[in-house]
Amino acid sequence: MSESCDAVDQVIAQWRQERPDLDLSAMDVFGRLAQLTRVVESAVERVFTEHGLRPGEFDVLAALRRTGPPYTLTPSELSAALMTSRAGMTNRLDRLETAGYVERSLDPADRRSFRITLTPAGRDVIDATLTDHAAGLATLLSSATSPEDAATLSRILKAMLAELG
Repeated sequence: MSESCDAVDQVIAQWRQERPDLDLSAMDVFGRLAQLTRVVESAVERVFTEHGLRPGEFDVLAALRRTGPPYTLTPSELSAALMTSRAGMTNRLDRLETAGYVERSLDPADRRSFRITLTPAGRDVIDATLTDHAAGLATLLSSATSPEDAATLSRILKAMLAELG
């Protein structure tokens, strides 16, 4: 039984015809990873949109929720955790505050700084979004891999990221 041919197979076949001297196995793997990334990003964005969030807003709410009670961080801590600029963080926080998902308050330890706290409404929206997000990712993964293959893939990707990142 032969496997079906996809777009990556077609590209690799064309390059093998034109450049048989090259090892294209890495192009094959990374081409599929790129395609998979687009599929996953699209599915994830749909979930966030259904809950009225942009990806960056989800990231902020998730970072606050993960900290545990009282679900509070400074803008600098959020920027560092999310690897984003302070300006980008300010825009996200403005939108989330307007939506009622976070509150800004002066930091009692440093009156020049603010603390960002997840509101009950913010906790509700991140919990609902995260529930759907986790389920969606689990469905995507389980539709194509066994638990053993998923664990192997995770281990391989972790090793690659450790080596290359």
